[in-house]
Amino acid sequence: MVSTSALLDFFLKTRTHTETICKPLQIEDYVVQPIADVSPPKWHLGHTTWFFEDFILKKYKSDYKEFNKQFAFVFNSYYESMGARVVRTDRGNLSRPTVGEVYAYRKYVTSALAKLLQENDSLTELKELIEIGIHHEKQHQELLLTDIKYILGNNPLQPLYSENFNEYQPISNTPKWLPVKEGVYKIGHNDSGFCYDNELGRHNVFLSEYQISSELVTNAEYLKFIEDDGYNQVLLWHSEGWDWIEENNIFAPQYWQNQDGEWYCYQLNGVQKLDLQAPVTHISYYEAFAFAQWKGLRLPTEFEWEIAQSKFDWGQRWEWTESAYLPYPNYTKAPGALGEYNGKFMVSQKTLRGGSVATSDNHTRATYRNFFHPQLRWQFTGLRLAR
Repeated sequence: MVSTSALLDFFLKTRTHTETICKPLQIEDYVVQPIADVSPPKWHLGHTTWFFEDFILKKYKSDYKEFNKQFAFVFNSYYESMGARVVRTDRGNLSRPTVGEVYAYRKYVTSALAKLLQENDSLTELKELIEIGIHHEKQHQELLLTDIKYILGNNPLQPLYSENFNEYQPISNTPKWLPVKEGVYKIGHNDSGFCYDNELGRHNVFLSEYQISSELVTNAEYLKFIEDDGYNQVLLWHSEGWDWIEENNIFAPQYWQNQDGEWYCYQLNGVQKLDLQAPVTHISYYEAFAFAQWKGLRLPTEFEWEIAQSKFDWGQRWEWTESAYLPYPNYTKAPGALGEYNGKFMVSQKTLRGGSVATSDNHTRATYRNFFHPQLRWQFTGLRLAR
């Protein structure tokens, strides 16, 4: 466990960074919720604060006085055991509390938690909960950026978030096939650093010999799939994927726009001409699978990805894998409400590995398991091929 001073510094820097992400916003941007999967920035600011208040301050500070007793109802997300809450689809209806009140709430809780930590620096359980809360907020920092992108990118004016935000590094290397020998490999977290419970249960996995690409798939490669009418070739798609593109008129990655025969895409620094060397992003698992089928290849499993990851650079895009999001052997949910954090989502979702340009510093690692439903693509999701 890190020292009290280091943990306090980590906590304060994390809280500050969340607010830094919101600095380019106008006041009207804080409340918008275009779809159920996207939460208003104001809600993220409040929810990450509620987590520290309800899970830590109320439990460990006997004389703690809530900032506002109604905020738990407003800012609880999906923790059924923590009481009633505003349904997810209604988060955009919350004109109150105001943005100013939410920032005051953040300041109040940040100060109280910092003082609590300094007064109880020998409580290991407290420090462990604070560390979980910090990483929970880091997850929401990424969601903040991707939700802001969706909010602004679906505004008819398509305003930029920041002209200084660069979404990618061009891929200039020719992809190479990286071989991995058949064998039994250890999977899962295995050091003293922080991890989530879904990374635990280190276990053996047998892998047949395989090869994995050294590079992510680029826009140039994906554009060839589009030009070959890949979105209209039913045999490339899962049945659910085909229904999804038919029902939603999907014909390209999210944010791509065809203007007079030229492809453009909305980015956090505004609408830009499509860079063919950029790694393709904002694609669903369905699209990643269909592209791999078109290439006569496949997606790696999450275990193949984890064993091979030291051979290539990763972190620009969350990479879809062919693995369902399931518990590892001997997985045990955390006791109490924290058991709702990961375990109850282990159904009907796909695992992604790596990280993205929106992932906060000191948050991802080789064993990190992200997970989303296969149709979702508002995150910075891409793919790497295997065979």
